Amino acid sequence: MITGFEKIVEDRIKQAQKKGAFEHLPGSGQPLSLENDHFVSEELRLAYKILKNADYLPPEIELKREIRVTEDLLSGMTETAEKYRTVKKLNYLIMKLNSMRNTSFVFDIPQKYALKLVERFGVPSLKGKKDR
Repeated sequence: MITGFEKIVEDRIKQAQKKGAFEHLPGSGQPLSLENDHFVSEELRLAYKILKNADYLPPEIELKREIRVTEDLLSGMTETAEKYRTVKKLNYLIMKLNSMRNTSFVFDIPQKYALKLVERFGVPSLKGKKDR
């Protein structure tokens, strides 16, 4: 779904293309160099490059990836018991990520509320647990 602003931007880009504004730009036809490491201190550049080449990700980023994968997995599930187990795993991962951060609790990722989901999907053995 394209918003009004995005549509205006797209139209202006197309007009510029028709006028030839993008022809003969410096570096045209060459691959982009996306390794802009000027923000990293010179002493750390080699270490960062080695970690990047080794496909190393910091634990926080790895957890975020696992949370995203688990959420995608959850959206495709149909069995209620399996969804419940996956929501519990998702909440554990979110709690683990929030505890790793050294920021205010205001920035914590909220956990998924398993009992609301279970109630919505109608598991009779777990419905009464929310009252406790």
